[in-house]
Amino acid sequence: MERTTDEEIMTKKRILMSGAASGFGELAAIGLARAGHDVIVGAQIWPQVTQLRLKAEALGLKNLRAEKLDILDAYDIRNASKWDINILVNNAAIGISGPASEIPLELLRRSFETNFFAPLDLTQNVVRKLVAERRPGKIVFVSSIGGLIAVPYGAPYATTKHALEALAGSMRAELEPFGTQVQVINPGGYLTGFNETEAESSAHWMDDRANYIKLETVTTFFNQILSTDDNRMDPQRMADAMVSIIPEDTGLFRNVVPKATEELAKNVQDALWTLRIDRSQDMRR
Repeated sequence: MERTTDEEIMTKKRILMSGAASGFGELAAIGLARAGHDVIVGAQIWPQVTQLRLKAEALGLKNLRAEKLDILDAYDIRNASKWDINILVNNAAIGISGPASEIPLELLRRSFETNFFAPLDLTQNVVRKLVAERRPGKIVFVSSIGGLIAVPYGAPYATTKHALEALAGSMRAELEPFGTQVQVINPGGYLTGFNETEAESSAHWMDDRANYIKLETVTTFFNQILSTDDNRMDPQRMADAMVSIIPEDTGLFRNVVPKATEELAKNVQDALWTLRIDRSQDMRR
């Protein structure tokens, strides 16, 4: 891809999206390319790169480029840091679930390494290049409704997204003087398979012989919430919103999609200000 002028940056964007080999990340990348932007799709493994390249060719999207980008691979990060982009979309993440009071710390560290530290590493490299070249840019963090509210057994994933929210808030103020914008996108419950995989992950480490919270309790909870229509929305709806949000030079810092999910998050957060703990009530349950 050839370097663009500042005038072209205002309309046609050069976008790198990590973790976009599937789900609404892939759909959004295709949508952004169809809108005329130059898009680099980061895929974790080579077979995904091959399939994305074949798909781009079949769709006739010469401006959709697939590259290997395992955000935990230092060599991949180094290569990505050289690409000529002005928007980075941190979309890659893993989902791990289970009781926070019992989850092995190794698994929680793995979640933070992928969902927090690795995106920060890539972001620092991209921002350093933008600042050195004195070019405007934008960093987009794909968070989650889980970054705004917490549910039982969802802490291993939600805590990483809460941390990402704080990071984005600080970074927004820090990078504003350098012309680099920071934005957050918070998807609700979409049927991409990610939430289902996250829920199932608890079965890989929980052991009823050792855990005082039993696997059936966790499984029943996730089966109930993931079976509702609110958590099985069409991922194309989210992808379309991302296509509208990501390239724009103006917009909201936080973008929760859909609106009903935003209202839910606000109501839950508001309720926490008056929520009381009561040992006598707890003992009667």
